[in-house]
Amino acid sequence: MNQGPPVGTPVCYRHPSRETYVRCTRCDRPICPDCMNEASVGHQCPECVATGRRTQRPVRTMFGASPAGAHGYVTIGLIVVNTIVLVASVASAKNHGQALAGGGVGGLVGGSTPLSDKLAVVGQVNCGHLGGPVFTCAYGVTTGEYYRLFTAMFMHYGLLHLAANMYALWIFGRPLEAMFGPVRFLAIYLICGIGGNVAVFLFAPGEPSAGASTALFGLFAVFFFVLRRLNRSVAPLIPLIVINLALSFIPGVSLWGHLGGLATGAVVGYGMTHAPQERRNVIQVGVLVGVLVIFVGLTLLQVNHLESLPRLGLG
Repeated sequence: MNQGPPVGTPVCYRHPSRETYVRCTRCDRPICPDCMNEASVGHQCPECVATGRRTQRPVRTMFGASPAGAHGYVTIGLIVVNTIVLVASVASAKNHGQALAGGGVGGLVGGSTPLSDKLAVVGQVNCGHLGGPVFTCAYGVTTGEYYRLFTAMFMHYGLLHLAANMYALWIFGRPLEAMFGPVRFLAIYLICGIGGNVAVFLFAPGEPSAGASTALFGLFAVFFFVLRRLNRSVAPLIPLIVINLALSFIPGVSLWGHLGGLATGAVVGYGMTHAPQERRNVIQVGVLVGVLVIFVGLTLLQVNHLESLPRLGLG
């Protein structure tokens, strides 16, 4: 017959048959080895450990991110999506080799495909002439295909175009996702991409444009403000931005897309990194939503303008 511990001997509060002389450092209840949880000083019981977890403030980065962003899942996901879209684009073309390489920019990138024609940013096309100036007609975004401002950032002209952009996304996306967290980072990426595409629609509506570089130029600017906010040197980043801007002047490269993405990233980056901690979430959301609302307004104004051109007979 089992006998309990002698009278007066401390027993575990969860296992009364077990004698113990160890007590929880928080609540002072006796705990046996199975109930001990090592703490910075002594041991704690399971209930005190659970209470501490509920009351402990989660670890956050300077910009409000949880540790979840360190895994880089959003960055990886974006790379996968861009790759899948390129495969679909090449599959839609009759000449797969031409779609992968041998197209624009001196034959270094691929040509357009039926899918890219449907997803790229474009707002007007030449629709003929009557022995005089060429007339332009509303097309694409101007005719209500607003999705192009979003889808264009996932469309690439060939393998080299995709590889260069995805390499940059891998280098800059992971640290920014770790600093801002998955949700904030994804919002920043998409809004910067849309900003660059809106700039193309505003200033070069007749030139089809696509690629993740609109979003990537935005990430360059955001990273600049992150480094400044962390009191780190921005010297290594400046030449990279300058070189990429210089390459933007090559015929066939979307200058306005890059400038628009960079400008969007500057506005978003400053707002996201300088939001005071006590109102950080509200201000960060306000910055993102406010920028998006401005883009909607500018897009609608440009649509109204381009729709009037054919009726006025302007070429």
